[in-house]
Amino acid sequence: MSDALIAEKRDELIAAARGAMGSAYAPYSGFHVGAALLFDDGAIVTGANFENASYGLSLCAETVACASASQAGRRGGLLAVAVMGGMGGAVEAAISPCGRCRQVVNELAALGGTDPLVLCVGTQETVEMRLSVLLPNAFGPANLA
Repeated sequence: MSDALIAEKRDELIAAARGAMGSAYAPYSGFHVGAALLFDDGAIVTGANFENASYGLSLCAETVACASASQAGRRGGLLAVAVMGGMGGAVEAAISPCGRCRQVVNELAALGGTDPLVLCVGTQETVEMRLSVLLPNAFGPANLA
């Protein structure tokens, strides 16, 4: 059922990530990123990067989306993640979540025991792979039990 829902919502998920890019605050890098999370009830939660003058305090789009999902009480059922970005909000090459974001998404996925599909969206291609491929042998909540 989850793969069918991902297929059904794929275009909507990508459109939501694209829409989230419009909310990016990226005055320093100029690189706007949008992310969208799909949950098993069909809900989509988005996030955009939010930079900071103290660069290390910047927030990636995927982290913002995960925090928004958690704030809304979503701590399970993560099926898919779409991410896209580019200079000035123009999407070109497919990008994948950075290492920190892979870990943050893994935490949210682990709460529901899922291995979400990650869609790295560009204008010429969309690269799809499971989070476990992007972050093999991940450290998560089970490691602390």
